[in-house]
Amino acid sequence: MFQRLRQKWKVNGLQLFLIICTFAIGGSLTGFAGRKLMNFTAVEKGWLWVIIYIILITLLWPVSVLLVSIFLGQYRFFVGYLKKIGRRVGIGGQEPDVRRQKSEAGRETVINEQQTTSDPFTIHIAIFASGAGSNAQKIIDHFRHSGHIKISLIICNKPGAGVLTIASKENIPGLLIDKEKFFRGDAYTDELKEKKIDFIILAGFLWKIPVVLIKAYPGKIVNIHPALLPKYGGKGMYGDHVHEAVINAKDKESGITIHYVDEHYDHGDSIFQAKCAVFENDTAESLAQRIHFLEHEHYPRVIERILTKSLKEKRN
Repeated sequence: MFQRLRQKWKVNGLQLFLIICTFAIGGSLTGFAGRKLMNFTAVEKGWLWVIIYIILITLLWPVSVLLVSIFLGQYRFFVGYLKKIGRRVGIGGQEPDVRRQKSEAGRETVINEQQTTSDPFTIHIAIFASGAGSNAQKIIDHFRHSGHIKISLIICNKPGAGVLTIASKENIPGLLIDKEKFFRGDAYTDELKEKKIDFIILAGFLWKIPVVLIKAYPGKIVNIHPALLPKYGGKGMYGDHVHEAVINAKDKESGITIHYVDEHYDHGDSIFQAKCAVFENDTAESLAQRIHFLEHEHYPRVIERILTKSLKEKRN
């Protein structure tokens, strides 16, 4: 049962324990507060008392669990959890449905429709990815219960890529893009504006970002590169190609670079770097595992730092 809950809520063992504790303590607090408040009423115990008590604890429970969640560090989870319950009972929006349409070149474009909040202080992110989407999943998990940072769109250029499965599973709108429109058209800026996208996060996206998109989002496109730029960047430097180049050069260290995107491959201003050792017996696969660890550990946090700063500027 606990394993199913971990998979359903996408949490680790410690977080699951704290969530269950929050439910238990919050429930006890709700019952205690409800009984105390009923003592101040003139209603005698009976069917009317029971009805009023049920209504009272129904109203008290969300407040109680949110209060307890603050002390147990699970506030973000319970904000999202309560929002999901609200949607199911018709409060705070509706669950997304699915629509399919054809791109200009005839390729099928899959869009999971989802209502975009109009909160002016919500930052909407579009994640661009080409593969399995492990970084995309980490970013989604990190911001799952954020009140003001929302993953509003996932864009992919490869049919059948794992990241599209993630988009469907997470009920996040997904868009499969066409090469002709991306490079010779408007680069899907209309679709991005329709979803109120504020920032673009590249998470293993293998196409070069066209100038029209860079101009539409100046200083608001961020990429992660699996090496210490400016070394091992440029066209063709992705995935195992990067790690093989590092190993062949007999470098003692490699790492990740998070940077802004400009008109050139892997060229924009650096935001953050993290390093790891390169061992004599390393293969591209073994080095990639350590690089992935750095990506998953740092990328969501750095994104949050960038967006938090942007949010403060937006509020001012």
